[in-house]
Amino acid sequence: VLDDESKKIAGLVHVLLPDTALTRTPQINEARFADTGIVAMADMLKRQGALRLKAKIAGGAQMFQFSSDKDSMRIGPRNVEAVKTQLRKLAIQLVAEDTGGNSGRTIEFDPATSILHIRTVNQGVKQL
Repeated sequence: VLDDESKKIAGLVHVLLPDTALTRTPQINEARFADTGIVAMADMLKRQGALRLKAKIAGGAQMFQFSSDKDSMRIGPRNVEAVKTQLRKLAIQLVAEDTGGNSGRTIEFDPATSILHIRTVNQGVKQL
């Protein structure tokens, strides 16, 4: 989630893969990738008047166990690192995170309050 708390402007991108190099199709949905989705969302929010963006992130769980230690199978952790890399490149402060583990999450963000509600399987709800 990227948020300008003073302007009550926010956006959310659901990153599925760390970078567009992993795509196998000629057409790229930039919202699915950390390397393009974060940049596109920040640009969109700035066009709408956002001035001071901050980030809150959730997810990056390793949902499945693999017998291989291959880095390519660690999509969740790689997504988290790719998102953090893009935030650093854009000089957007990461103010809160709930990442990792092996349980799925559902999130809701309220731009009016800047609260990120995170529901984690078998762990209840938390707010960032």
